[in-house]
Amino acid sequence: MEGEKSRIFQHKMVNVDEVNTYKYEILYRFFEKSEVYNYLRSSFSSSLSPLLHHLSLQISSGSLLLRSSPNSNPSADYSFVASLEKFLAQKPRALLDDTVASASEQGVKKLDDMIWKTETERLYGDPLYGDPFFPPLRVYVYEMPKKFTYDLLTLFRNTYRETSNLTSNGSPLHLCVWVHSIDYWLWTDLIAPESERLLKNVVRVHRQEEADLFYIPIFTTISFFLMEKQQCKALYREALKWVTDQPAWKRSEGRDHILPVHHPWSFKSVRRYMKNAIWLLPDMDSTGNWYKPGQVSLEKDLILPYVPNVHLCDPKCLSESETNRKTLLFFRGRLKRNAGGKIRSKLGAELSGAEGVQIEEGTAGEAGKEAAQDGMRKSIFCLSPAGDTPSSARLFDAIVSGCIPVIVSDELELPFEGILDYRKIALFVSSSDAVQLGWLLTFLRSISPSQIREMRTNLAKYARHFLYSHPAQPLGPEDLVWRMMAGKLVNIKLHTRRSQRVVKESRSLCTCDCRGANLTSPGSSS
Repeated sequence: MEGEKSRIFQHKMVNVDEVNTYKYEILYRFFEKSEVYNYLRSSFSSSLSPLLHHLSLQISSGSLLLRSSPNSNPSADYSFVASLEKFLAQKPRALLDDTVASASEQGVKKLDDMIWKTETERLYGDPLYGDPFFPPLRVYVYEMPKKFTYDLLTLFRNTYRETSNLTSNGSPLHLCVWVHSIDYWLWTDLIAPESERLLKNVVRVHRQEEADLFYIPIFTTISFFLMEKQQCKALYREALKWVTDQPAWKRSEGRDHILPVHHPWSFKSVRRYMKNAIWLLPDMDSTGNWYKPGQVSLEKDLILPYVPNVHLCDPKCLSESETNRKTLLFFRGRLKRNAGGKIRSKLGAELSGAEGVQIEEGTAGEAGKEAAQDGMRKSIFCLSPAGDTPSSARLFDAIVSGCIPVIVSDELELPFEGILDYRKIALFVSSSDAVQLGWLLTFLRSISPSQIREMRTNLAKYARHFLYSHPAQPLGPEDLVWRMMAGKLVNIKLHTRRSQRVVKESRSLCTCDCRGANLTSPGSSS
């Protein structure tokens, strides 16, 4: 076994056309413990042995190769603009418009009966049903009118050059769309032909009764920044009515619906009517500036990383930059921010002019992007303080640049934390410690060279988890979204079914799906 194991890890690629990466990661663990493998082979001979046998052949022949580089698929597009240009250049898909009049009670019941029948067949007929590792999530993607999807993407494509010098709160408009374009990456992967997709832990289904989850494809960030205010609000109201008229929405009251609202300003005028849906968010600001108390929660919603605004520092870049990282701590951005971001001005005053520290006031235009990328690649640590919200795209720029993030944001929630351990790649510092005279630099200088090397090694491994691409890559952010969603599914079904049977006279006090509030500071209630 040790010989086989070492032989596998000598290779650095995965043939994703032959290998279901998600399954093989789990199955390889079985091979590390032969008694587990033998138990599975004997206990589940009819359904699992062929797969295990195939894996053993792959291992013995050396054709199962494990990827370590996020650049192992050079044909993938990692640029939002480049990918969008190709997507819109394709022949438009024939749309099956899902528009309905407001679903009747009878229509909702009919769908509910069909879903019950499908789930019953799976429960009693599929030996792997309920196994979290094997069955893919089944997602129904609504076919919404083009004004919510293609027309908005086309609007951005046709105007992003014109808006490159227009700003919102100091940031270029096209960049605001770029860093929050998670809705584009998820949607284009889900609707791609199955033969072109690499992710196998999620499949698109075309019958609503087969779906575990429902995806709402509306580009709320593009509409917010590129449409006139009242026109945007009218579009939001139309989208709200369109979705909430659906029988699937009425059946679950939206609990199994995924709503991408990654910019905290987007969809703000109507999102309170969709509070039960699974929101895809950049963070869970608990100050009340962006989300009302109790409106978002880790139990219901999902944090997604921003789309990086700098290029990946690949293995060659990391090797070359190793000796060039002379700056101890780097920050480039706006130092004057509101709310929780006031920590920035305090840190700027404390750190500016200190030896080994580079603090620059600057915005995120094209010149700013190049300056930030250059600075991050020449620095050991990159300061990532709170801004107007607890999160910042700067954190993910630092990660893909190989610069160890120093996070000063007491309310921050991080993406995919059920899968990733950020302590291995970042330093977390409380705001009260960070502003003490001399404390932060003393702390950073106490980090040993071996600790720094270990964290850089982990950064190189983790970078792939924050690189959106088309086609979406195994272990990329799109993949981790569905792994996290799979963990929510049982709870979603629980609350959907519970809401369908609880009578109006019930004394139950569980009025918000028993969710904790979006509070993470010490001493706050959960």
